[in-house]
Amino acid sequence: CVCTMASKPHPPLMKKHSQTDLISRLKSRKILGVGGEDDDGEVHRSKISQMLGNELKFAVREPIGLRVWILISAVGFTVMALMALVFPNQLYEVVFEEELSTTNISIRLYGGALLSLALIMWNGLYTAEKIVIQWTLLSEACYFAVQFLG
Repeated sequence: CVCTMASKPHPPLMKKHSQTDLISRLKSRKILGVGGEDDDGEVHRSKISQMLGNELKFAVREPIGLRVWILISAVGFTVMALMALVFPNQLYEVVFEEELSTTNISIRLYGGALLSLALIMWNGLYTAEKIVIQWTLLSEACYFAVQFLG
């Protein structure tokens, strides 16, 4: 009957001590072989990282002048962008050797585009991710293709 089941006293809950939890966790990690140093001196946080290995082992070295090129590009794009945004008339006169007769909004828009590319370059300079550096260089290559072929 339902009444007899409800009237049975429940056994007292066992409260685990954090010290025994910690010891059992350490024992489990030791059995799995994680948490300690391996033969190469690496400390793995999980069995998966131990099986897959450290990503830094497989990192490809960057070309010697890559960071220098990105720095030069970032500075160049920033300077040109600021010139186009602050002094659009003077920049037009230097580039085209004639005075700007129409509105200077197109030069300012060009400066805004250059500034966004400069921000991409600065981001690419300070990152360690390979994909960000690849996209940084691709955006620069697209800019130069449009600039010089167009």
